[in-house]
Amino acid sequence: MALPVGTKAPDFTLPTKTADGPKQITLSEQYGNGNTLLLFFPMAFTGTCTTEMCGISNGLREYRELNATVYGISGDNPFAQEAWAQKESISVPLLSDYEHQVARAYDVAYDSFLPQLNLPMGGVPKRAVFVIDREGVIQHSESNDDARELPDFEKIKARLAELK
Repeated sequence: MALPVGTKAPDFTLPTKTADGPKQITLSEQYGNGNTLLLFFPMAFTGTCTTEMCGISNGLREYRELNATVYGISGDNPFAQEAWAQKESISVPLLSDYEHQVARAYDVAYDSFLPQLNLPMGGVPKRAVFVIDREGVIQHSESNDDARELPDFEKIKARLAELK
């Protein structure tokens, strides 16, 4: 079960690969500037994850207008994330939780992902969303065991509008 609303968001520092090179992003450095939207997704180069991140990329302006900084988080390495982002024109900053520590801290890691395909991978993040306010408190928490099911983005936008 994902961390509930009202919980202090676990802080983290994760790498991302940008056009300017590798960079470290620390969640707590975002506090005070606005709200943060964390989008955990299982893995790059897959259908539903591509649909989600491309949709968010197309609507980034709307999230900025709601005073939110958006990050996608997966267990893929930063170089794979960068290749995927370039291939699919994804503009959401993608953070690499390669060792799955952040997914576990937010309680959104699968014990075994894709065991039915004989590819059991533990620690892969579930499709999950957290809205974190300026003080670092979780204001919206959503997680789904079915990786094919997208979050309720209208509910997320409504919550962000309340926090604006």
